Amino acid sequence: MMRLIPDAEHDDLHLGERPLIVCDVDEVVLEFVTPFEAFLTDKGHELRPTSFRLHGNVFNRTDGSETPGEEVSRMLEAFFESHDEWQTPVVEAADSLARLSEQADVVFLTAMPPRHREVRRRLLSRHGFDYPMIATEAPKGPAVLALHGDRPQPVAFIDDIFVNLQSVRSHVPQSLLVNLMANDTFRALAPHPGDGVDIATDWAHAEALINAHISARSD
Repeated sequence: MMRLIPDAEHDDLHLGERPLIVCDVDEVVLEFVTPFEAFLTDKGHELRPTSFRLHGNVFNRTDGSETPGEEVSRMLEAFFESHDEWQTPVVEAADSLARLSEQADVVFLTAMPPRHREVRRRLLSRHGFDYPMIATEAPKGPAVLALHGDRPQPVAFIDDIFVNLQSVRSHVPQSLLVNLMANDTFRALAPHPGDGVDIATDWAHAEALINAHISARSD
C-alpha cells in the first residue's frame, strides 16, 4: 500500500510487512555542522558554538562582530541550495542502514524546505542511501503516524533534535526513539532529549538498540 504524507513532498512510499525505521538526515546520516562551518568560512564567517543553535553563534571573521540573524538565515538557504557540494556521510551510517534494511523498511524523514528535495535526493543516492525520502517542514510526529498508521510491526525513529523525538513520542508512543548526533561539539551542548529516548553515541550503538527493539517486539 502506498502511503501519502500530508504537508510534505516525498518519494513513492511502499511499506512491506516488516519493521519500520524512520531516520532523520542532517547530523544523522549526513554531516551538517562540519560542512556548514566550511561553508561559513568560505563566505567570510565562522561558527563559535556556545549554545545549541546556529543563530547567535556565527561571527564575521574580519571584524569579529556577530552575524545578524537574517544573514545567517540567508546563508543557510544558500547552503541548502548547494548542499550536495558540501555534505558527506556520517561514519558507519551507510553500513548500519544496509544491515538494518535486510530486516526492516528504511525511510528518511528530513526537516527541510521541500524545494530542496531533489538536490538532497541526488546527494543521498550518490552515497548509496537509496531509501525513500520525505521532505517536510511540518512536525515529524504526524508524518511518522501517517507513515506507520496502525501497523503491528515495530517502528524506530532516529533524530538529533529534542522536539522531533518528542513529537514522534506523542503521536506514535510505541516507537523506539533514538537520539543520534554526529558532531561532538553540538552534541555536548544539546539539551537532554527527554524521557523515553535512548541516546546513541554512534551508529554501531544505534544499530544495536534498533536490533534489540525489533527482536523484543518480534518474540
